[in-house]
Amino acid sequence: MYRATAQQRVAWLAGEIERHNRLYYQEDRPELTDAEYDLLFRELQELERLFPELAAPDSPTGRVGGAPLERFIPVRHRRSMLSLENALLESDFLEFDERVKRFLGMTTGEIEYVCEPKMDGLAVELVYEQGILAVGATRGDGITGEDVTRNLKTVKEIPLRLPLTNPPLLLELRGELYLPLAPFQKLNEEREENGEAPFANPRNAAAGAIRQLDSRVTARRPLALFCYAPGEVDGHTFTSQTDFLATIATWGFPINSLARNVVGTAGVVDYFQEMAARRESLPYEIDGVVVKVDSFTLQRELGEKTRSPRWAIAWKFPPRQATTTVEAIVASVGRTGVVTPVANLKPVEVSGVTVSRATLHNWEELEKKDIRVGDTVIVERAGDVIPAVVRVLTERRTGTEQPAPPPDACPVCGSAVARITDEVALRCLNLACPAQVRESIIHFASRAAMDIDGMGDRYVDQLLHLNLVATVADLYGLTRDDFMRFERMGEKLAENLLTAIEESKQRDLGRFIYALGIRHVGEHTAKLLAAAFGAVDNLAAATVEELLSVREIGPQVARSIRSFFDNPRNREVVARLFAAGVTPTVTAKQVGGRFTGKTFVFTGTLTRFARDAAKALVEREGGHAAGSVSKKTDYLIAGSDAGSKLDKALSLGVQVLSEEEFLALMEGTESP
Repeated sequence: MYRATAQQRVAWLAGEIERHNRLYYQEDRPELTDAEYDLLFRELQELERLFPELAAPDSPTGRVGGAPLERFIPVRHRRSMLSLENALLESDFLEFDERVKRFLGMTTGEIEYVCEPKMDGLAVELVYEQGILAVGATRGDGITGEDVTRNLKTVKEIPLRLPLTNPPLLLELRGELYLPLAPFQKLNEEREENGEAPFANPRNAAAGAIRQLDSRVTARRPLALFCYAPGEVDGHTFTSQTDFLATIATWGFPINSLARNVVGTAGVVDYFQEMAARRESLPYEIDGVVVKVDSFTLQRELGEKTRSPRWAIAWKFPPRQATTTVEAIVASVGRTGVVTPVANLKPVEVSGVTVSRATLHNWEELEKKDIRVGDTVIVERAGDVIPAVVRVLTERRTGTEQPAPPPDACPVCGSAVARITDEVALRCLNLACPAQVRESIIHFASRAAMDIDGMGDRYVDQLLHLNLVATVADLYGLTRDDFMRFERMGEKLAENLLTAIEESKQRDLGRFIYALGIRHVGEHTAKLLAAAFGAVDNLAAATVEELLSVREIGPQVARSIRSFFDNPRNREVVARLFAAGVTPTVTAKQVGGRFTGKTFVFTGTLTRFARDAAKALVEREGGHAAGSVSKKTDYLIAGSDAGSKLDKALSLGVQVLSEEEFLALMEGTESP
């Protein structure tokens, strides 16, 4: 290929790939299959290999990471990245407001503030020169940070080039890098399964990811970003924080949709209380509220102190930690056989929830932290994450505390336990261990998997106690008489359980793959595999190379899938499921349906219909059921307690429907 032709092709490919990245990651409406996208991406990689001088600084191939660096290069910030003064009580904030008014000479009136959730993440700076991302740096000491440009380029939400005809000559943006709670929990589960020490909190996981010398490691973690402040800017003027957030949002930068303009202290107090109430339901960690004087003119007049600005304050939430005593350390066996130490605690309230157990992750971590029975410890509860012991108060020891050695045998079945090569975790080697069977059945029957309504922990325990099941396939051989052997079981309840088991035979393929409990295969990955292979037999026969060709499937997941289907016992269970009549379905999206081209998002507590069923109906009519709101969303279906998605929909002008209005739309009494 001639260089001139290659140059045109590289430019076209880069633009197309960035467009499809935006459609896939930010707008939830992909136009290409994974295979089609991969062909474009690989062609661009090959052309950049043949013509390295054509690889632009903002090439999308940079998002997958590059070869490891030896060290990070220091970056001096043009404008210092200051810390914020903290307010721990409402009186602290009121004193801040009085200081602001006093400094400005105000005797009457109220200050106009912008309130934003205080993300518990890592501060970074993005530097754009003539519209192209040139440097990305950590905060460091506020004056000098570390050059992590290659790592930040892997964050899908960060534009590599501004979508402006005449971009600012220089644009510096400050933002908070974070790891959402769902992928954080998945990451920790994978680390524990691999025998690695889990991260203490999402902030540590984000910090660890962005400071990887190998950016390919960073690329495998779904980091996200909210931009919150400008640094130096040449070529554009922002008049206020409100103007800044609104403007950069139109330039493609992620901002927190919960940011709000309020007037006076009453508005700030109301906002703080609202965020405190919504904290547990947010998909990311926040530890307070940042309050800023809105006007940039007033900010300049107020100026800065040595370490913090006079025009902003961080009002922190009460800590989600408590002090309690370790009453016992017991071994717990999970679905994959991992034997995990768990602390039984003297019950203590943490953020309104009574905590009596906390994970200790693995026996090596337990020994490293030197946690003993009888110790006084600090426990922390972060979002939906299982409570964990943060620190031992060794100064309170009396000498009676006892260490807990790792078990020599499985605490459930008595079989041998061992450390697998390259793993820290202990595993029970008995595949028929009742604890593993129990957890696998609970997982199989869960709502996100086969959704066997009513098959909860209590009934699974009775099935095992009566020796009625040994694998998930045995569920489909149960009879009414089997259930009538249960304690407190009525005929109607037994019939309901049998009906739920029968109905579960027709779940879609993605749910079935997830239900099998393959290590490292979560709901999202299961859907990708279902779309890529179309049948369990195809997936079971796929080579590691074929699995790796599926977008988002990495080596660890591919090996885990191959290992699962290479196990004769697992193949036997799958065969028995099919023999029992389990028939995973693949629902094709209707072409030309009533909702073709329409995107729906559901939020809040829905009472009139099941969310999964509604999504399936939308997709059956040619529509797309997305997980997040964007400017491409056509309808937001809002139940009670709708949160940030509703706020974002209203700010973007997205049509919001009640449950009744959605049902009318589905029934055809209203046109889409």
